[in-house]
Amino acid sequence: MDTFLLQVQGSNLDNSVSYFPIGVQFIFALGFVGAVLVVTHLLGPSRRSAEKLQNFESGIEAVGNARTPMAIKYFLVAILFVLFDVEVIFFYPYAVNFRGLGWSGFGEVLLFVGFFLVGFIYIIKKGALTWED
Repeated sequence: MDTFLLQVQGSNLDNSVSYFPIGVQFIFALGFVGAVLVVTHLLGPSRRSAEKLQNFESGIEAVGNARTPMAIKYFLVAILFVLFDVEVIFFYPYAVNFRGLGWSGFGEVLLFVGFFLVGFIYIIKKGALTWED
């Protein structure tokens, strides 16, 4: 009984110690980003002029009012892209540990893909990706 308690306490210590390198890497990443921002702010040129402060998009001068209505299709495609892009992120944990998850994990991933496939078929049938406008 005592050895079991020691093993459980030791495993908790091992788990917390195993997160230490991730914390150190996170601190170094934040420090690097902060240092680069400070150095570029100090060393970079800061010449402001009316021409430099003028708005532009992709090197093209702005024409017309920015408040003109846009077709909702652009926003719908953007939201659908984000939705299906985030789906791919959820495959990463499965790819890292697919042997450990076994056939039950494979079935769950197939179920996950099936749900998104049903959603994609629904989107196609509703005509969300057709561009007749």
